[in-house]
Amino acid sequence: MTATVTSTSAQPARAGITFPDGFVWGAATASYQIEGAAREDGRGPSIWDTFSRTPGKVFAGHTGDIACDHYHRYVDDVALMADLGLASYRFSVAWPRVRPDGTGPVNTKGLDFYDRLTDELLGKGIDPVVTLYHWDLPQTLEDRGGWANRETAEAFGEYAEVVYRRLGDRVNTWTTLNEPWCSAYLGYGSGIHAPGVQDPAKALAAVHHLNLGHGLAVQALRAAGAQRVSITLNPCEVYPVDPESAADRDAARLIDGLANRIFFDPLLRGEYPADVLQHIARLTDLSYLKDGDLAIINQPIDVLGINFYNPAYVSAKPGAPGDLSYPGSEGIAFRPPVGPVTDMNWPIEPAALTRLLTRIHRDYPGTPLMITENGAAFPEGPGPTGEVADHRRIDYVDGHLRACHDALAAGVDLRGYFLWSLMDNFEWAEGYAKRFGIVHVDYTTQQRVLKDSAKWYREVIKRNGLS
Repeated sequence: MTATVTSTSAQPARAGITFPDGFVWGAATASYQIEGAAREDGRGPSIWDTFSRTPGKVFAGHTGDIACDHYHRYVDDVALMADLGLASYRFSVAWPRVRPDGTGPVNTKGLDFYDRLTDELLGKGIDPVVTLYHWDLPQTLEDRGGWANRETAEAFGEYAEVVYRRLGDRVNTWTTLNEPWCSAYLGYGSGIHAPGVQDPAKALAAVHHLNLGHGLAVQALRAAGAQRVSITLNPCEVYPVDPESAADRDAARLIDGLANRIFFDPLLRGEYPADVLQHIARLTDLSYLKDGDLAIINQPIDVLGINFYNPAYVSAKPGAPGDLSYPGSEGIAFRPPVGPVTDMNWPIEPAALTRLLTRIHRDYPGTPLMITENGAAFPEGPGPTGEVADHRRIDYVDGHLRACHDALAAGVDLRGYFLWSLMDNFEWAEGYAKRFGIVHVDYTTQQRVLKDSAKWYREVIKRNGLS
């Protein structure tokens, strides 16, 4: 989100801090990234099954066919969570495991898995937080247009009710979508994620239909009895490279509109930003906007999930080709990272998280916030003694937890923190080349090893703060 301040990677001396009583400590994963069992018990193909088999789309041709084999090893994985002291675990349900063709018969065996997982979590005293969509769209729906097609939004609402009917007696928190920005812009704009489409008009239609799908799912969940519903967005704090430049500030506002306000405003205000509509009107005829849609999208939610990894810096640069992930961003340049970065080449700037949270709290008041993803990819693996000394990850999470604490001190209603990720997993187009987990996974043997960051996080949870 736009700001006119510069940032620094310098860290102040770190003191002990304590989080409020009841602050939720958790970790998160996603179905396609960990489950495996891609063809078992009636699961249908997803767009990621198709995309990962398309030559050149995923690093080294990796797929999620086996991933972390969590489908078969969930009991041991939940035991690991309990050992770490997690109060809550955020996982996603695979739509094609529940409704293989997206709209047809319900696959009872698929729901049985999530039934078993939910019971296992509750048996260990861990609160399950369900995300209904973390990018694995049934391929049959994509064949009919995917998120660029209104039918997908309608099918999503029906699917949400199906899952709730099975798990709603035990799951308290229901998240509709994870990062619709990625689904729309990376899936249909730049094409670097499934389904691999490069069409700005389809990307913008997907934005609206994802927003609409969220609203329809919330309506279905409420009608079925859900008491606590949410959505997870991945807003980006956007800075002008030169805060004194009006052109750079305009560039930052445009990117902020495409990255952030195009989701926040309809969800929480019931309207699309006028400047964003004006911008995208030259890329799409907006015919997919129907009377009544905004009222459907603008459903009350109980918590807003925030995924954060890094900010962005932009400048006006006439002639620049723009970024396909931001339709119509020609003439805008994104500054390469300056200072420390993660293995994803993402800049490490915890202070940007504080500014982001305070901005959301100021501009969209009244909705409690939850960090539903935050973490870092670093490559460290087991050393000679078998231990994984991932101290850079510890430093990253420590810095961002302090940023959360600063936001709390500024009055932000922040209820908890879910670390990404519980374990190393299939990192989308990066395959298994990038490791975000606090638990190391040997993909050949499926052996799990607690990294130093997992042991450190266990102490953070026990202490409810940082030493």
